[in-house]
Amino acid sequence: MSQVVKIKRISAIFLFVLFFGCKSTLKEQGVQTIKDFDLKIPKREHAVQAVLWQQLSAEYKALCYQAFNVAKFRIDNILLENNHDGKPLAVITDIDETILNNSPFEAKGIITDEEYSEKNWVEWVKLEQATAIPGALEFFNYVNSKGIEIYYLSNRSVLQEMETMNNLKKIGFPSINEKHFLLKDKTSGKEDRRQSVSKENRIVMLLGDNLSDFSGLFDNKPTNERNDGVENLKDLFGNKFIVLPNPTYGDWQTKGIYEGNYKWTEVQKDSIRKAKLISY
Repeated sequence: MSQVVKIKRISAIFLFVLFFGCKSTLKEQGVQTIKDFDLKIPKREHAVQAVLWQQLSAEYKALCYQAFNVAKFRIDNILLENNHDGKPLAVITDIDETILNNSPFEAKGIITDEEYSEKNWVEWVKLEQATAIPGALEFFNYVNSKGIEIYYLSNRSVLQEMETMNNLKKIGFPSINEKHFLLKDKTSGKEDRRQSVSKENRIVMLLGDNLSDFSGLFDNKPTNERNDGVENLKDLFGNKFIVLPNPTYGDWQTKGIYEGNYKWTEVQKDSIRKAKLISY
């Protein structure tokens, strides 16, 4: 055996004994070991870049303005067509990350190292401090000026209706009343609520940040089926469906990346995210 190999083996044994033999001592001294670091991945660390992008990047604002500019262009064309079978025209919009910016709530979770919780969300909504997504207020006031019905269809709880209405009124959104508010009561699926609007109106446009805001085709579907659904409905995007950017949360993550499992540990979620990266 060469001298170099002997030295390498002795060094490896020394490091092994040093680490594992002194582990309890390190613990007693409050020093974190490699295993401790593995188990203490910050809960929202993976969302830092997404939240910063939403809050600070000019590109995010540009994409929002682009979405609402396209939407306004389509509304003008729809009004020129004037073939709506006698029913009032209606636009359905999601609320969170479609017309209201909740990024401070997401930032708070990162700072306090807390995952989403109903308790924290309720506290945020009660503050009524969410701001308008760039371009949203101007667009919906324009839609309202054209006599088009506006329905706010959200999975915020019906128990949050008052605070949500107050928040939107403060900003200046139109049609803020119980008739035009469709919040979540029993189920998170939105198809039945969309159908209730279509009974008395012709729905000409839907706006949202999550594909389930547009069609039940995307409800509770894994990533591959969500992508297939987009391919099947591709002609509707930019026409009847207007999508707003949201890289922070949504079904793309919970139903897609994490496959609908809400019980993964932070280590497991970190591994899943990295395993699903497409490299070369």
